[in-house]
Amino acid sequence: MITRLTCSEFDAALDDLAEILHACVHDGASIGFILPFAQEDARNYWQQNVRPGLNAGALEIFAAYDGARVLGTVQLVPAAMPNQPHRADVAKLLVHPNARRRGYGRALMAALFQHARSLHRTMLVLDTRSSDPSRMLYQSLGFQIAGEIPNYCRNPFEASLEPTTYMYKDLSV
Repeated sequence: MITRLTCSEFDAALDDLAEILHACVHDGASIGFILPFAQEDARNYWQQNVRPGLNAGALEIFAAYDGARVLGTVQLVPAAMPNQPHRADVAKLLVHPNARRRGYGRALMAALFQHARSLHRTMLVLDTRSSDPSRMLYQSLGFQIAGEIPNYCRNPFEASLEPTTYMYKDLSV
């Protein structure tokens, strides 16, 4: 089941969200964090970076549930500038490594697409490390490559820089 979280649902899901982020970073996902990365770091990210945006209405967060447990999440961040009322960023599509290849990522993105359309946010933008498997998922969901930036992000395991691919999807077509 995919749910767009309210603030109280977010609070109830916080432990699961922290576990997902922690597990994804330790599995090698390039999502802004590097090792060492503690469970408390993951919890702090959600509390200090996501919860304020959720409170302010600056972002939407979706969760994929299996029973009472959250196994995946994604964020929709509508552009705030007046000349971009049609645009939003897709951020932090995360599926727990033990729950991958079961359709959670696709289901989360389908819910995000539907909600973005309801908000008239028809241009979606995201970035992903160029070598990540998520790039193939995004392309299969209709995202187009806008370009690649070399040496954009640090590898989570070692001090090497890697390219990032920027992608977009036009929901109006």
